[in-house]
Amino acid sequence: MAYFAAVLARTEDGWEVSETELDAVESLADLADLAREAAQEDDSVLVFIEQEDAWFAIVRVDGEEDPRIFVSDGAAAARSSYGSVLTDELVEQAGESEFDDLDNLVAELDDEDSASEEDEDDGPAVGPGGVPVGPLGDSEILAEFGLAAKDLVDLSGEGAVPGDALAEIADALGCGEILEAVR
Repeated sequence: MAYFAAVLARTEDGWEVSETELDAVESLADLADLAREAAQEDDSVLVFIEQEDAWFAIVRVDGEEDPRIFVSDGAAAARSSYGSVLTDELVEQAGESEFDDLDNLVAELDDEDSASEEDEDDGPAVGPGGVPVGPLGDSEILAEFGLAAKDLVDLSGEGAVPGDALAEIADALGCGEILEAVR
């Protein structure tokens, strides 16, 4: 399946964006190293990954800190090689809770419609490997850059197109034209 991946490095002058290959990425550590290579000093670096409009992911690396991850659809990503690298890490971070406590993984939405769609007794829908269907990870990953957690989760909702979502995210960060140039 076709992937698009770009590295967005925060600099004093704004964002520098470059398309990247994920062929050598076998683990989250490999992905973090790839991001750190693009960093100027300890500035923030984002990696955008999209798979054929099935899902998107954002990985944020700040210096030597542990990477932060957000995936638009955990179950869809878990079915792909690069996505499973991310979802496996999120599952490991969640421990053995079997996702009983999703509050730590996905921002809670106060939207009554989403609350009525999910049956509390059944819990969240899960896909292969027990990975939840829908947004997974740190939804506040871009809050510092002006994109609220709720807005990021909304871009991941049902019917959202991952390529369009990444374009909207890049626009919110102020690098939409630069990202479009490398697509």
